Amino acid sequence: MQTLLIFWLGHLVADFLLQSNSLIALKKKGLARGYLYHGLLHYLAIAFFMALVAPSDLLRLRFHAILFALTAVHLLIDWCKLRLAKSGRIPDGIVPFLVDQVLHAITIVIAVMVYARIPAQEISSAIDTLQPYYTKGLAVLVVYVAIVFAGGYVVRYLTKSLLRDLPRVADESSEQLQNAGMYIGWLERIIILTAVIMRSPATIGLVLTAKSIVRYQEMKSGRFAEYFLIGTLLSIVLAIFGGIILLRVLHGSVDFPS
Repeated sequence: MQTLLIFWLGHLVADFLLQSNSLIALKKKGLARGYLYHGLLHYLAIAFFMALVAPSDLLRLRFHAILFALTAVHLLIDWCKLRLAKSGRIPDGIVPFLVDQVLHAITIVIAVMVYARIPAQEISSAIDTLQPYYTKGLAVLVVYVAIVFAGGYVVRYLTKSLLRDLPRVADESSEQLQNAGMYIGWLERIIILTAVIMRSPATIGLVLTAKSIVRYQEMKSGRFAEYFLIGTLLSIVLAIFGGIILLRVLHGSVDFPS
């Protein structure tokens, strides 16, 4: 379970924290250096977290061979997705994004099973019995990165159609509005996710109130109000969902104080 979380955390950091827009543009152009750089980030991210938790594994040739193979498969999946999207065979939307991430998750599970030489039944059993402190810490990091950063892509894809028809708001272009929403969304999900873990649901109301005050004038526009509310509620739902998962992992229950 520890190895599985390390691989997942490295993947999430490389795919969502370290992958810049310029790097994505290089990959979309089909340039080899874009894929090589992304592959290097993916490899080093997983190796870095393995060095922090289990440094002895870095001395094993088996670990590097499996990590190299996993990185190669990761790049192949990315290449196939971008080629299909460029040719128009698949849309650039939420479904291909989720399928892409599911395929990455499956390859990570397979790589860990091969590395640890354990059957699928033991992986499932380990997930149900998250007990060691270091494992819980890794679980917290995985959920935070997934909800805060990967969740931003989910919200962006689901609100893209609303943003396309959005009029210019307060001297902001649609791109500027989307970028501002991305950074605010990161902070929003961090606060709400932490509030759920701390069992303080009232904080969610404070976040929504603060955002409403800041955008009070723009809320008079019907199209902006739809974009604002749908994006905010999607972000809140994702954060609550992640918080419930971590409550179960950390405390064994999802009870809130009455």
